Amino acid sequence: MNWTLEVVVVPVSDVDRAKTFYAEQVGFNVDHDTRISDDLRVVQLTPPGSGCSIVIGKGIVEMPPGSLKGLQLVVSDIYAAHTHLTGRGVAVSEVQVLGPEGGRPARDGEDLNNVGFVFFSDPDGNSWAVQQINNRN
Repeated sequence: MNWTLEVVVVPVSDVDRAKTFYAEQVGFNVDHDTRISDDLRVVQLTPPGSGCSIVIGKGIVEMPPGSLKGLQLVVSDIYAAHTHLTGRGVAVSEVQVLGPEGGRPARDGEDLNNVGFVFFSDPDGNSWAVQQINNRN
C-alpha cells in the first residue's frame, strides 16, 4: 500500500497576499480558489512537477500565521532555482552547502547534489528550504 502526502496546509494571515506570493513570485500553479462562505475559503497551489500541493485559506487551520517551518522543495539545479526566485522578487538566501560543520557559501563548480540549498520565507514567515537533488543514490 502506498501512502502519499498530497496536501500541506500553510497558515497565513492574508489569503490574497499569500496567493499572490506563491503564484506570481514563487511560481506555483493555482489549482483552485474556492470561497465557501465569508468565513471559509480554500486556495490550493501546486509547485510545478509536484505531487503535493499547499493549501492556504481562511477558516481551515488553527495554526498561527507564519508558524510552519522547514517546508522543503527539491530541484535539479539550485542555481536556476535561485535565479528564478530572485528574478521574481523573492528574498532568498545565497546558495549554501550544508554539511557536518553547518552551512557555508557554495563554491563555483562544486558538486551540490544533496547538499546545495537556498532558503526563503513567505510574507507571514513560514519558512522554506530548496534542495538540489539531481542524483538519488
